[in-house]
Amino acid sequence: MINNNDIMKKLRVALKLKDTDIIDILKLAEFETSPSELSAIFRKEDHPNYMPCGDQILRRFLDGLIIRNRGKKERAATAPKPEWIKCTPLRAK
Repeated sequence: MINNNDIMKKLRVALKLKDTDIIDILKLAEFETSPSELSAIFRKEDHPNYMPCGDQILRRFLDGLIIRNRGKKERAATAPKPEWIKCTPLRAK
């Protein structure tokens, strides 16, 4: 079964990202991490400094990728409420 660490590793390779790129992407999603914490995520499971990648880190990384590629989502202006049209019932002839 694939876990969050594997997903992060595959995205790093597929997108050709350096560790500094990943840290910057996480900052875009308002998530701070250190290079040592990030390297612990990319270690093998049997390594003593291995750290499992939590759902929050993966979610923030994906959010940061969206912000990096599309830009921040701007708040839509509140649309004015439509004026209701008064309808009259049809009369039978």
